[in-house]
Amino acid sequence: MSTLAARLPRTSSLPVWVVLALTVGVSWLLVDRSGGAFMTAANLQNIGQRSVALGLVAVGQAVVVLAGSLDLSVAYTVSLAAVAASVAMAGSPGRIGLGVAVALGLGAAIGLVNGLVITGLGINAFIATFAVSLVVRGALGATFDNFAGKVPEAFQALGYDAVAGVPVGLLLLALVVAGAWYLAHRTRFGYHLYAVGGNPQVARASGIRVSRTLVLAHVLCGVCAALSGLFLASRLGAGAPWVGPQGGYDLDSIATVVLGGVALTGGRGRLLGALGAVLMFGVLDSVFNHFAVDAFLRTLIRGVIIVGAVALYARRRGQEAL
Repeated sequence: MSTLAARLPRTSSLPVWVVLALTVGVSWLLVDRSGGAFMTAANLQNIGQRSVALGLVAVGQAVVVLAGSLDLSVAYTVSLAAVAASVAMAGSPGRIGLGVAVALGLGAAIGLVNGLVITGLGINAFIATFAVSLVVRGALGATFDNFAGKVPEAFQALGYDAVAGVPVGLLLLALVVAGAWYLAHRTRFGYHLYAVGGNPQVARASGIRVSRTLVLAHVLCGVCAALSGLFLASRLGAGAPWVGPQGGYDLDSIATVVLGGVALTGGRGRLLGALGAVLMFGVLDSVFNHFAVDAFLRTLIRGVIIVGAVALYARRRGQEAL
């Protein structure tokens, strides 16, 4: 697949990681000067844990955005997966496999519906996935109003245990990122993903099955959201219908994808850039918590950062086009 990799857009996620390094440095200085301790094993583990749920969703979101689409149903997919897994497990260690299978199956099914509605009915991705999110939200709201089911103690290792000081959840995120990176940058599917996102008409004329690529991208996004739901269920000990939307995983995942340098128009960007943006949000949240920053001010700061990043990337692309 080396020839395919050579034909992918030559973009780099290095700027995002440079900004992340600067963010860590400034955060370290601010927290330590105020009497806190930023570079401790406990705080770094906490940042890693905070990044897992959003990171998993962002990986899937990056895949569909690269294909020129997006998914606004991820927040409720997270909730549905968390609730379904918890109810299926019912606190029994012997039912962990069933719960995981149910959650991932539902995530894949929602992604499949999104993909088929977009490609089969020709509906804009924004409208299609928003409509699907309303359907899932209605089903959850009509069935559950609070915590439901229970995950066994053994399953909570995903949310709380660590291996050699590295949280298990962070290892799961690393595995998912590695798999998605390989698919996007080392396989024929990845080349098709970029081609469809760059220009679907040209991709179709080149013999690429545009609809199949888009559907598969949405299925992968749904599975990633379901993994996030499983992680949150392991942290909470049960599922809840509000866990996804309360976390803001729909808009935050799109924000991290954009901040990571993936073009919303599709066909340009790298998955590792989105991961760097997720970790950046995790570092900022740690600093916000240390200084007890108001929730509205947190949102304002995030918004300013995102607008600045989008403006910077737009300027760079404009200069490249000259």
